[in-house]
Amino acid sequence: MSEQVKDTVEISRKEYEELLFLKEELAQLKRMIFGKKNERFIAADAAQSTLFDESTLEAPTTEQQTITYTKDKKKDKKQPVRLALPAHLPREEEVLEPEGKQEDAVKIGESVTEILEYTPGRIYVKRYVRPKYVQHQDNTKKVIVADLPSLPIPSGNAGPALLAYLMICKYVDHLPFYRQVQIFKREGVKLCESTISGWFKAVCKLLEPLYDEIKKQVLASGYINADETTIPVQSSNKPGATHTGYQWYYYSPQTKLVVVDYQPSRSGQGPHKFLKGYRGVLQTDGYAGYEQFASISGITLLACMAHARRYFDKAMNNDQERATHALTQIQKLYAIERKAREDGLTAKKVAKLRQTEAQPILENLHEWMQQQYGQVAPKSSIGKALAYSMKLWPRLSRYTENGDWFIDNNLVENSIRPVALGRKNYLFAGSHEAAQWAAMMYSFLGSCKLNGVEPLQWLQETLTVIQETKISQLKTLLPNYDKKS
Repeated sequence: MSEQVKDTVEISRKEYEELLFLKEELAQLKRMIFGKKNERFIAADAAQSTLFDESTLEAPTTEQQTITYTKDKKKDKKQPVRLALPAHLPREEEVLEPEGKQEDAVKIGESVTEILEYTPGRIYVKRYVRPKYVQHQDNTKKVIVADLPSLPIPSGNAGPALLAYLMICKYVDHLPFYRQVQIFKREGVKLCESTISGWFKAVCKLLEPLYDEIKKQVLASGYINADETTIPVQSSNKPGATHTGYQWYYYSPQTKLVVVDYQPSRSGQGPHKFLKGYRGVLQTDGYAGYEQFASISGITLLACMAHARRYFDKAMNNDQERATHALTQIQKLYAIERKAREDGLTAKKVAKLRQTEAQPILENLHEWMQQQYGQVAPKSSIGKALAYSMKLWPRLSRYTENGDWFIDNNLVENSIRPVALGRKNYLFAGSHEAAQWAAMMYSFLGSCKLNGVEPLQWLQETLTVIQETKISQLKTLLPNYDKKS
């Protein structure tokens, strides 16, 4: 009989933590490739909320019961209900007379069938004909002719509706200009991509004062959510490759405006330059570039609970028990926020609700984190999650002090999503200048979305009148301006 020999290898604490870190990194990579992308968390049962409470460690006594039930016979599947066609759409009517109808036939009714149809976008040429006249004035002859209406590009041959359509197709529907060229070609209209790019540049230069107005209003507000995302940029310094630039998003909940600022890097100089002179509340994630504002008098920093939660979600494969406990407690905090929204509470009542219900949860969670941190490997996913939250804890829990403050930065993160979609379609910005123009368009269209404004109509109307609008009246063109006031 052969004797089985087990080899025992002793490793140091440092080597063990390194091995644990590599295993977790591999698990995260597998999740990115094969796993789910959402972060939704559903507690398995109510006992998870007290997972580390000693009073729940004893196994509960159970009694066996016999349960009987009656299963109903499966009913016939209901036929799908066809939705009525929108009443606001124009109707084109065609009367179909039956064959063999006699002249003395009496109409007793009619059968009406409506189908939804589509005609490709109508492209046409608008001609401005300006007759010239000679008239006598002060014993002299004078030639008179009407002035052209204000055009977005005075020397160009593109109208505001077409320019707005091109911009919306790229930055809302994520169609690169070269694909739009192909669509126009099928309609029998030949446009060069370089021509459309020139129009885009001219439109952005025209809208620069309006962009400055959005920036002015956001910085004048007392509360800003900030976040950033990457954008690939072609650069002469990297032939054959793209440079990783950053679009910084600054959203003002008070004005419902978002302004996007492009920076070539993620350096803290970007937000430092943009927020120079700002005084108020600034809510961000834990990026070190925002630490510079902690020492500035007049700025109150808040952190984002969604970012903290994300760390614990990533730690589920590493330490499910601890991660589940943290996620359950955070879920309770969001349930309080949902309750406040559903009840339509005022800011004062929201703050009171948070102090009464959320504050005890936060205090217990913070105490639990401090107890658990010494029991986990610092480089592990759960260790990083605990360290992140504990470092930012005063900022994470500060939202309970004011009912107007948010628990997270989710609204500004929602504004970032169009950039992520755009990256998958038009792949990169052609230059640093083009990246800043893209930031400008995302500012306008993101603000339209936040205010429930139809972007195509807004941009067309804005391009039509902005040439004649005074600087002092630019605010009337912004998506958040109440036309009734």
